[in-house]
Amino acid sequence: MLHYVTTNPGKLREASSYLGEAIESYEYEYAEIQAKTLEPIAAAGAREAYREVGEPVVVDDAGLFIDTFDGFPGPYSSFVEETIGVDRVWELTESETNRDAEFRCVLAYCDGTPAEDESDGTLAVNCFTGVVRGEIVAPRGTGGFGYDPIFEYEGETFAELTPEAKNECSHRGRALASFAAWYDDQ
Repeated sequence: MLHYVTTNPGKLREASSYLGEAIESYEYEYAEIQAKTLEPIAAAGAREAYREVGEPVVVDDAGLFIDTFDGFPGPYSSFVEETIGVDRVWELTESETNRDAEFRCVLAYCDGTPAEDESDGTLAVNCFTGVVRGEIVAPRGTGGFGYDPIFEYEGETFAELTPEAKNECSHRGRALASFAAWYDDQ
């Protein structure tokens, strides 16, 4: 059994569409390290979560990377959403000529296997990345969560898509598809 370490039921639904009944939610608040990229954050979370759960875990970290702001808020997306809010991110971006952005998700899997190049007890982690390019727009839609109302992909914001439609094109969906293919081969 895989444990998706999340308190977000939307993430679990999305993961279930790729992994079926092989995955279940595990609520655990792991310490989130600070880093300039998502991969070390997800990997550290997966290692800590594995030590808590004692069975294979999946952890993800995701962020909104706005081109004109050199990728900001990126790995700080949750903090920015909580402190200034999604509407303010739109307002900051609104006057920019380039509002291109991407959602990125790194899914980290840890099953307790020791890392090959480490003798200090470090656990191996496999990471899978999903990226979707889009544009920052005025808020639209009532679905999804986080930055979904201001992220437009192929003419619709993620908040305007059904959960199934979003799942097919989302950054997390892409990371999950890559992970599911790898996991099936294991």
